[in-house]
Amino acid sequence: MFSCWKRRTGKIFLMLVVASCLTFVARLVYLPTVNWFSPEVPCTPRKHVAFMKTHKSASSTVLNLLYRYGDAKNLNFALPPVNHLGYPNLFRATFVKDFAKNPDKEYNIICNHMRFNLPEVKKVTGNDSFIFTILRNPDSVAESAFIYCHNDVPAFRGLKTLTEFVRNLEKEFKLKGSNNHLAHNVLWFDLGGDAEAGAEGPHVDQTLKEFDSTFHLVLLAEYFDQSLVLLREALCWDMEDMVSFQLNARDPSTRTSLPPDLLSTLQRWNALDWHLYRHFNMSFWQRVERYGVDRMERDVQHLRHLRQKIQDICLQSSTPVAKGKSSSYIKSPDYGWAKITGYLLKGNLTGQTKEMCIRMILPEGTYLNRLQRKQG
Repeated sequence: MFSCWKRRTGKIFLMLVVASCLTFVARLVYLPTVNWFSPEVPCTPRKHVAFMKTHKSASSTVLNLLYRYGDAKNLNFALPPVNHLGYPNLFRATFVKDFAKNPDKEYNIICNHMRFNLPEVKKVTGNDSFIFTILRNPDSVAESAFIYCHNDVPAFRGLKTLTEFVRNLEKEFKLKGSNNHLAHNVLWFDLGGDAEAGAEGPHVDQTLKEFDSTFHLVLLAEYFDQSLVLLREALCWDMEDMVSFQLNARDPSTRTSLPPDLLSTLQRWNALDWHLYRHFNMSFWQRVERYGVDRMERDVQHLRHLRQKIQDICLQSSTPVAKGKSSSYIKSPDYGWAKITGYLLKGNLTGQTKEMCIRMILPEGTYLNRLQRKQG
């Protein structure tokens, strides 16, 4: 009886061993498609980065993120001598402070306003640079530009509302006027395209193909957190490096809207910007699909959780405010007709924590001055 039970137990054990082996082999065979677990692919953090800072597209927030990362890692910035890199002229390497004196110096990050020019940018940050930019709904860009840049753009001066400008587009717009490029297809112009080339014809698709081959990633301001998640993966930086607060934002009281008929007129006026935005809106969501929709949702929530933790440490309120009288209130100066919002730091901050919180909300001009002093 005992020997019979022993033989039966041996057979059962052998069958379990065989089944386990088959299961293990099946997992090995099907691992690439079944995706039993999804560890991140090992990568090396990118240290040569070129950011094309577009106008009125949440680019100041991205700039602060890059400033803080490079500052903490002691990377070299390709800085302007004043506050921009020769804009609105097409960028040249010699626009970088001291580049002509030492063209062989290694630069890690270029991120200030410029009109993009790929060969010249590569002279500065190298052929292995990761190149990216950010776009925003062109209607929002146009409205924001009218308020921010009202005093700088001849086409805007003397007009009280964006409605007036749109009703008199051809009359008000003079291409030769200094800074009038900010009133017409400014995103296309910033990226180095000809904003006056016309909105139809083979040159449009050709230019979009050139932009495709130039920019490794195009962020969207309306989907800022999703954009930062994609950027984190592309740069192989930590998620903590992507934590940022909205900077250089306007008080909502200065925002305006157009009636539908004039909105259509404005969209025809900025048709090249719309070609650009629609094109990269499509490629953005294709990239999200490749990243994984569920994975994206998880990582966005993780990023927002990290941001909330830093807000709780640093800020009296996570919502930017237009006014503050204490020394703990930090904001960029008002510009044009725009009333810029800022943040109130908590009063009990000290040491490295206080410095970290200040850098999170430091106006871009102030941070630029710091970096210029640091680099000499």
